[in-house]
Amino acid sequence: MSGLRRLLVIGFVSVALKAHGLTLQESIRLTLETHPEVLAARHEYSSRGAEVRQAKSGYLPSVDLAAGIGRQSLESQSTGGDEVSLTRHETSLSARQMLFDGFATSEEVNRQQARASSAQYKAKEVEDNTALRVTEVYLNVLRFQDLLNLARDTLYEHQNIHDQMVLRNKSGVGSKADLDQITARLALAQSNMITAQSNLLDAKTNFYRVTGIYPDFDKLEAPVVKATLPTNIETAESMALQQHPTLLSASADVDSAEAQYDASESVFWPRLQLEADRRWDQNIDGVEGGTNDAIVALRMTYNLYAGGGDKARRKQTAYQLEAAREIRNNTQRQVVESLRLSWSAYRTIADQLKYLKMHVRAASDTKSAYRKQFNIGRRTLLDLLNTENEVVDSRRALINALYDQTFSQYRVFNSMGQLLEKIGSTKS
Repeated sequence: MSGLRRLLVIGFVSVALKAHGLTLQESIRLTLETHPEVLAARHEYSSRGAEVRQAKSGYLPSVDLAAGIGRQSLESQSTGGDEVSLTRHETSLSARQMLFDGFATSEEVNRQQARASSAQYKAKEVEDNTALRVTEVYLNVLRFQDLLNLARDTLYEHQNIHDQMVLRNKSGVGSKADLDQITARLALAQSNMITAQSNLLDAKTNFYRVTGIYPDFDKLEAPVVKATLPTNIETAESMALQQHPTLLSASADVDSAEAQYDASESVFWPRLQLEADRRWDQNIDGVEGGTNDAIVALRMTYNLYAGGGDKARRKQTAYQLEAAREIRNNTQRQVVESLRLSWSAYRTIADQLKYLKMHVRAASDTKSAYRKQFNIGRRTLLDLLNTENEVVDSRRALINALYDQTFSQYRVFNSMGQLLEKIGSTKS
């Protein structure tokens, strides 16, 4: 997709999305179609595919056509000691077919195929990580919308209490200290409201930066995680080690290094090649007239000594192979670490949720009781405001935990290399 066409598509999609809600699956699909990192990874994979075809060309014959014309002056015994100057014409057609090259071509094909597999898994890794990033910014927009609603409700509650205290103060029932207290809390609630609006704006900006689209954010649909996680960490770890694209890419890099190591042995073998040459020359080497020549030959070349460079090259590729294996081993540790951290975060939030919900219920019941007691003079305004703050804090903690729980599930799927599969989104 060209740059201009991609920009037109993004613009059209952004306008179209103003009219209806945007799901998480749609956000991921649209992002994968246009995100520069995803497209770069796919182009890299296509490039590796071209390198495979380039390596396979070593199995096929090569044909060369050559032609030349020039002035040649020659003085030799063949010319009787006289200087002869003739216009020289040269035309030749040559063909070469490799019959045996010490398995260099076959190992190069294996190396390029392994590199192509590595790039394919790398592209899958980039897609999965991009999908996780889209999920994060999508959920954050919803999160900060809910937090803004909470801040708006809190401001409304404080405004009502403030109005009530103004009336009490005017009627001589309330104290100025209570009015000052609620005025201070109201100012804080207004400040928190502005902060919540700013946080939501930042979340929308982050969404646009990641996805490249700017829909009607009020119509975003909260995602529902339909896929189930494995029953235990051991099962999840086994699945991650089998199919995580980062680990598969590192394993393909090991295959590439092995093929490169095997190819380094080809120089110790003779090279066998079938050659065919046909020449049409005129006025060659002082002899006036045409000369035709044709030859078909089977030729062998065998390097006997190259200054030790071939042995050094083989050692180099052996070290590179060991380095690739250690990188794969380290990648395996990173995959396991990422999965265990994601799993721990998910289990921690899951264990906290029931207590956070209990906190909200208890704080809300306390607030209701305190309000009744305040109205009959059994509770101070400070008691009422403090319990109001506790309700707000508990609701804020619950909102964050609910979104964190949803994201942690997606994060576990990402750590297993299954995010796009489980989230129900497909790439273009």
